[in-house]
Amino acid sequence: MAETSAPQGYFFTEKHEWVKPDGDTATIGISDYAQQALGDIVFVDVPKPGKSITQFESFGTIESVKAAEDLYAPISGEVTESNSILESDPASVNGQPFETWFIKIKGINSSELDKLMDSSKYKEYVAGLE
Repeated sequence: MAETSAPQGYFFTEKHEWVKPDGDTATIGISDYAQQALGDIVFVDVPKPGKSITQFESFGTIESVKAAEDLYAPISGEVTESNSILESDPASVNGQPFETWFIKIKGINSSELDKLMDSSKYKEYVAGLE
């Protein structure tokens, strides 16, 4: 696989979801490594605004030509926005995994970030998988 980028300010799970916190809100998506491993993404199912998600529990699904996988919450919170672009263009995740977010949440507990990997640790983690 190509070198996996991991932008600063993002935190990652071992299952390759990312979260970018901003105050008491956050944006969630999947990493470059995940989209490469999945291949061509054909469907994404994420919760609608108002739904609460819990750290490390499933909050949706992603399907590619290769597989269907659960999406796991990197952090807890209440969904404030779902990315409507994913309904008509789920493959946009393949081209821009760090710009193509899945959901935005509010009410985050920043102490949950301590259970995640920062960009440099995630890059080391992915290097160990290849």
